[in-house]
Amino acid sequence: MNQFHDERTAELKELFFETALELLQSLNEETLKLEKQPGDLEPVRTIRRIVHTLKGDSAAVGYHELSELAHELEDALALEAAATPAALAEVAFAAADTFGAMLTSYREGAKLPSSEPVRKMIRKMARDPKTRKPRSPKTRTASAPEVVWTEYEKLSTQAALKQGKNVYHVVAQIDPNCAMPIAAQQLVLKALTDNGEVLGTRPEPGSTKNAMQFQLLVASDQTAEFLSAKCRIPTVISQVSIQAIGNPAQQALQKAKVVDGAPKPPEIDGPAPGGAREANIGAEPVEEIETVLLSASEREAAAKPSPAPSENVLRVDAERIDTVLNLVGELIIGKSMLQQVLNEFSAHYPKDSMRSRFADAMAFQSRVLNDLQRSVMKVRMVPVEQLFRRFPRMVRDVAKQCGKQVDLVLNGQDTALDKSLLDAIAEPMTHLVRNAIGHGIESAEERARAGKPARGTIRLEAYHQGNQVIVEIIDDGRGIDSQKVKTRAIERGLLKREEASRLSEADILDLIFRPGFSTADEITEISGRGVGLDIVQSVLHRLKGTVHVVSRPGQGSTFRMQLPLTLAIIKALLFRVEQRLYAIPLNAVAEIARAHESDIHQVDNCEVLQLRNNVLPVARLGRPPEERSDGRPQKVFVLVIAMGERKLGLLVDGIEGEEELVIKALDEQTAETDLVSGASILGSGHVVLILNLAAIVERFATSRPDIAGGPGVGLLLSRSEQARPAQMAMGGQA
Repeated sequence: MNQFHDERTAELKELFFETALELLQSLNEETLKLEKQPGDLEPVRTIRRIVHTLKGDSAAVGYHELSELAHELEDALALEAAATPAALAEVAFAAADTFGAMLTSYREGAKLPSSEPVRKMIRKMARDPKTRKPRSPKTRTASAPEVVWTEYEKLSTQAALKQGKNVYHVVAQIDPNCAMPIAAQQLVLKALTDNGEVLGTRPEPGSTKNAMQFQLLVASDQTAEFLSAKCRIPTVISQVSIQAIGNPAQQALQKAKVVDGAPKPPEIDGPAPGGAREANIGAEPVEEIETVLLSASEREAAAKPSPAPSENVLRVDAERIDTVLNLVGELIIGKSMLQQVLNEFSAHYPKDSMRSRFADAMAFQSRVLNDLQRSVMKVRMVPVEQLFRRFPRMVRDVAKQCGKQVDLVLNGQDTALDKSLLDAIAEPMTHLVRNAIGHGIESAEERARAGKPARGTIRLEAYHQGNQVIVEIIDDGRGIDSQKVKTRAIERGLLKREEASRLSEADILDLIFRPGFSTADEITEISGRGVGLDIVQSVLHRLKGTVHVVSRPGQGSTFRMQLPLTLAIIKALLFRVEQRLYAIPLNAVAEIARAHESDIHQVDNCEVLQLRNNVLPVARLGRPPEERSDGRPQKVFVLVIAMGERKLGLLVDGIEGEEELVIKALDEQTAETDLVSGASILGSGHVVLILNLAAIVERFATSRPDIAGGPGVGLLLSRSEQARPAQMAMGGQA
């Protein structure tokens, strides 16, 4: 039983962490709305609902420190003496950050961060008259704050009414001279418990809050007068108001209102912000009790049309989906093995009648397996909206820290991407967005001098392009000065002057991705430390993607990330180099060409090929071929790959065809070079290495042609294999 309880508790906590992160994200979004639209009260109500849910959920899993902090914030929000939107937004942002830090500490079992700074902000917001909004006279007479009853309390109320019981909303005002308000709450609770069933209390039982007003939901067979008499405790309770709920038979009592020296009792969900409302709650029919118990904000939200809730949504751990995907990958390998056996059978027995039956069975299996693969891949695909939602709050904080005015525009949020890729690009995108604010967007004064709007704009866009997903970070700032980039690279020793003169505009801009490079004139918390963009490029290379920058001085910059749809299964082109089998993603191959060795020329010690009036740099993955004994020109295959704006030709020995490959990751001990990103097993049992094209292009671009033969010769050869031709040449000369 203990083991089962522990497993159940762990499962509940994991579910809590998942839902809590979603609540924090919603809290940030609603606070941003409040900051941008201070006159709209709906974000305040939504924030309160979010905090209330977080309070209850955290208490349910035993995280009392988080629950108490959320409870304090909820109480401050519940007061009709609400703070100004600006003060409330600051408190909500600070609380969201503290909630997030506490969740991290709970998950990691670390020491909890101090919540005292947020508590001070909450107390100041609740007490400081400068931060309070003026209230109308009607609102001042309301005796109870808005109450939000839980779903369980609403269902309990409905069940009690169906059993024929009377349900009352009791508001007991504790005497201001009472020295022990918490004890007074217990006395009222005991008096009502002895004469009925208490369905809910505010404050909740066990709360240490020193509240001078106690509200309860009570189901009882007694009359309202009887319960009122039981609650009137001399020197403890100054006044009691009772309101019947849901039972038409109690309408007379509802009109009579048992009140001892108190104003008209409030409706159960409290007065609406901005003015009091009248409501005959006791006249509500039983079937509408759920609507009766809604808070004011919940009732307004319920009145709005909303899509029907989906009851078929399941929360599945990502590891389970990965396991299914791995099994699908093994099935694909098995399909390749069966296809290989079928080909061999057809070659040995071309006229056998069983051959066509085998072929039909294989074709059927292939169709079903392809559908299964696509279905599993769709399960892993999630919209980039999940990632984009993180940035409005971050942009707001960084812009405020930099003293700039920045708007964020999101496009293509429904673009789907593999969940693992989405998580992996979160850090690179954070670097790029912070870089756009710190380096790209100018101050309001500088933008005014340039004839631009005072507020800068950053756009995040995502869209599909073939079998890739493009994610762009676009700003309308000052752009990147290529000459300044080149000068700074020379000063930092990242580039020689003679090399700089040969670089194109795109090559110069790509220098900003070098480790340690920065154009910032001073070091701040945002930029200038030389850390950031090199991380972006390394992460993108690891994901088999690329990142490029396009900039227009005075107009802005665009950082474009190209990513594969998934990392698990790819369509690949197989080829041979030095009798070894390699593969590259098929979507990266622009074309396949044939050329003679005589068509390849040396330019600045780099090999190039003229392809349809365009000069194409080529990288030789193996050794140059030996001359034929018959004197005929040697032919080579050229794989033209496109990586962003760049094109590069890969010289290979032979083409083996297309294949669907299941990628298997290689650890650092197995693959010592970054030019290989993974491996796969063919149906024949042969192992094929999958090349990292981004790393090959980077190696070709950064290697300098200091010797004849150029940087792109023998990229896939080991050092001993690269040295062997030179040794043979020296032996021939001797």
